[in-house]
Amino acid sequence: MFNIVEKFLSIDGEGPSSGELAAFIRFQGCNLRCSWCDTTYSWDKESICEVLNAKEIYDYIKETGVINVTLTGGEPLIQENIDELLTLLNSDDTLKIHIETNGAVDIEPFKNRHKKNNISYIIDFKLPSSKMSDKMNLNNLKIVKKNDVYKFVVGSNEDLQMAYDLIIKYELASNCLVYLSPVSGNIDMEEIVEFMKEKKINKVRLQIQLHKIIWDKNARGV
Repeated sequence: MFNIVEKFLSIDGEGPSSGELAAFIRFQGCNLRCSWCDTTYSWDKESICEVLNAKEIYDYIKETGVINVTLTGGEPLIQENIDELLTLLNSDDTLKIHIETNGAVDIEPFKNRHKKNNISYIIDFKLPSSKMSDKMNLNNLKIVKKNDVYKFVVGSNEDLQMAYDLIIKYELASNCLVYLSPVSGNIDMEEIVEFMKEKKINKVRLQIQLHKIIWDKNARGV
C-alpha cells in the first residue's frame, strides 16, 4: 500500500514532456529537507489523502486516458514496495513513466530491475542553497542514460558554478538531458542565461516551471 498525498491530471510543468498532459501521483514522505522545497506538505503523514495499492494506482492512471505518468513526492524511490508499482507500470508499453527523484537515492538498482525504456529518471542534484548537497548520491551522475534527466535547481551564483563544474566533470550533457531550473524569488533567470553565455554551455536548457506561470505558485493539484 502507498500513502498518497494527491493524484491529479494536469500538464507536465517541467522536464522532457513539459506542456503535455500527464497523470501525477504524489507520494508522502521524503528523506531530505531542502531549504527551498515547494512541496513541504508532502513530508508529513497528516497530508495523506488516501492509501492505494499498486493496482489501484495503475487503474487511476489508465482512467485518465493519458500516456505520460509522473511519480513524484516526497520521494518515490523510498516508498515501501515501489518496485511492485514500477513493475506493473513498466509492463504497459503505452505508458511513459517519469520518476522525479531527489538525487539522494541510488537509481542503479532500480535501473537494473526495470530495464525497459519507458521509465525515465528525472534526477535532482541539490546545490549549496538547498543545504542538502552532502546527501547526493554521486553514482547517479555516472549511470544516467539518454532518456534520463539531470535537473539542477539553482538559487545563487554559487549553485550555478557547482552545477557547471558537475556538468563538465561528468560530461552530463552528452549522456542525458540537462536542465537548469531557477528557485523562484532567489535568482533572476537573466543571471542564469548570462552565466550560460559566459561559460558557453551547450546542450543544457533553462527550464521554467509552466505550472507556476499558469496557476498560483502555491496551488496544489495542478
